[in-house]
Amino acid sequence: MQEKKKNSSSLPAFLPSLANLRLLYASAIVFLFAVPAFAANGSLRVEIADEKGKPVPCQVYLHDAAGKSIRAPGLPFWHDHFVCDGAFELSLPPGSYEYEIERGPEYRPLGGSVTIEDSRRTTENLHLARIADLASDGWYSGELHVHRPVEQIPLLMQAADLHVAPVITWWNATNLWANRELPAPTLNRFDGNRFYDVMAGEDEREGGALLFLGLKKPLAITAATREHPSPMKFASEARAGGAWIDIEKPFWWDVPVWLATGVADSIGIANNHMCRSTMYENEAWGKPRDSKRLPSPLGNGYWSQEIYYHALNCGLRLPPSAGSASGVLPNPVGYNRVYVHTGDKFDDTSWWDGLKAGRSFVTNGPLLVTRAAGHLPGHVFSVDAGRTLEIPLDVSLISNDNVPVIEVIKDGQVARTVPVDGGTSFKGSIGSITFDKSGWFLIRAVTDNRRTFRFASTAPYYVEIGPDKRRVSRASAQFFLDWAIERASRVPNKLDDPAQLREVLEHHTRAREFWEKKVSEANDD
Repeated sequence: MQEKKKNSSSLPAFLPSLANLRLLYASAIVFLFAVPAFAANGSLRVEIADEKGKPVPCQVYLHDAAGKSIRAPGLPFWHDHFVCDGAFELSLPPGSYEYEIERGPEYRPLGGSVTIEDSRRTTENLHLARIADLASDGWYSGELHVHRPVEQIPLLMQAADLHVAPVITWWNATNLWANRELPAPTLNRFDGNRFYDVMAGEDEREGGALLFLGLKKPLAITAATREHPSPMKFASEARAGGAWIDIEKPFWWDVPVWLATGVADSIGIANNHMCRSTMYENEAWGKPRDSKRLPSPLGNGYWSQEIYYHALNCGLRLPPSAGSASGVLPNPVGYNRVYVHTGDKFDDTSWWDGLKAGRSFVTNGPLLVTRAAGHLPGHVFSVDAGRTLEIPLDVSLISNDNVPVIEVIKDGQVARTVPVDGGTSFKGSIGSITFDKSGWFLIRAVTDNRRTFRFASTAPYYVEIGPDKRRVSRASAQFFLDWAIERASRVPNKLDDPAQLREVLEHHTRAREFWEKKVSEANDD
């Protein structure tokens, strides 16, 4: 049998051909570039202490190189930050990270960067420096508009260094207690001097938002439509139940009605359109401002102030309040807050009593403590007719943001500006303010932050000279009269049932009559 001739170029049967080798090589290259190489996560542990070296709860803003917010598993997170009790540990992909750590305006914020390497643990030991201790002088902070889960509230308040927080658990479309037993008590105290109430509610519809604080059970508002029934129905029920009623923002359409009835206890001039990193530049479904006169981004903040000043110019006495709406808008809890002076005694009752009396200032940044002739905000100066009153003013200001000037606002106008050397602190006299007729004044500090309206304002002081105890400006009364007429004209747009329309318009008619009387009885132009 003839032997087959061997081909010297042939390969053993179990080896691939040269063509197959080339195919396998090409496939391997594609695979290497298509599937990223595995890189083990590193870890980051951060410990934050106060000036005494004790762990301190705080708010943490942690971002990767692309600006994405990092969550910490198991810790409360909202929008762009989480809170911790003074320490946290995360597993993170290798890369660079930026952080900001805050604990309210009485602490200096921390900022920095950290690089995470694969399979390695990075530890950061940080210290938050306190720049003020207002509680030691009888000032305690709170805010009136919180939408966060009840179980998170204690840590959220500690991380913000906040002392009072009603928590919104029911509002128009939602009632968290609908299928649950109502808690008793609704007021909770912890840390010795922190209080939160879990039965706060909100009525937010076509005319705007009212906050009802301190009730023992929710109001039956879930069936309400945009215009019916009138917010005054629920406000009356809340008042009968002993609630504190807050006008959540000054520019809501129904503000002339609420002011005319005297139903409100406070009004939110530090409100949730003012956010930590941005400004909501419109008035939502409220009365729009003249955007040419009050341009963005800060115009909305000045509009809130201006409306409040109009109310004071009409002889109304209503303390300013603050709310952040954390859980709905991007703010952390306590960003907008009101400090109330309670003196040597602090509890839930004394805080609300102090707020009612106007012994307070609102802020989302600067700390502004003032005395006028030795008196706190809310004080009423009273002298006989024919006398001129000269009131010396003393201010203590400390701020993490630059404050160019301290402003004295008299009867709605800037009466004086006092430069702040260095921009972040001031302590001493700013001169005096003179009155020869009744009026009011307050002290304000607006920072030069161009992204958001960051400011502080005291509650008003009041001056009574002679028989006309309250100055009533015809121009300010006309401002609200025109507003009330415009608002009433809008009601039929959302309400076509004749009986319901008559019922709702009754409140607007009475408000119009109130402002007409104010115009006719005005004692100042």
